Amino acid sequence: MVRGKVQLQRIEDKSSRQVCFSKRKRGLLKKAKELSVLCDVEMAVIIFSSTGKLFEFCSGNSLRNILERYDTHKTKSQEIAICKNVDKTKQNHHAEYMGPSYMDANPLQMVQRYFEGKNIEQLNLTQLIQLERELDSTLVYTRGRKNEAMMKSVTALHQKEQDLTDENNLIEREISAIINNGNLASQHGRVVEDPDCVHPSPLDLFHF
Repeated sequence: MVRGKVQLQRIEDKSSRQVCFSKRKRGLLKKAKELSVLCDVEMAVIIFSSTGKLFEFCSGNSLRNILERYDTHKTKSQEIAICKNVDKTKQNHHAEYMGPSYMDANPLQMVQRYFEGKNIEQLNLTQLIQLERELDSTLVYTRGRKNEAMMKSVTALHQKEQDLTDENNLIEREISAIINNGNLASQHGRVVEDPDCVHPSPLDLFHF
């Protein structure tokens, strides 16, 4: 029997939604593990449930190392994209139009000065093309900052979870030590009877 296509939309029933999440989450993590082993790749999967619970998979020894590697690679890619989008010749042309401080501005400042300098309806075709490129660069820059903040947040949550786990383990060890010390003290406080000591019978107290 051919199964029908599943509609990709939010499952309204809470119970069904939770069951679907649980099954697909296990499947996703299983596929991620298989892919990392079969293809010898380094990968990480991070999932936050609707209740805020964290689920993760890491093919290496440290999720933090993968996140830092991703952050470094993403930052370099964004820098390259920005450099490609900004044409030096046109940038110098607009520096004359906007003023000497234009060259030192970041993408957000470039766009802001465009709108402060002229009404967008008064820009010619060349200026509109340049503005479009700078808007694209600004979007890349904004996404980069967002990804950086998200990676820091995930890393902080992961570290907090590890700290809580270590703290729980320490408390469990301390409780076990207290219980063991109590048992030893109880054993030392017992009176050990001498096996060679013969206690008189109550009948021996009477002489006939």
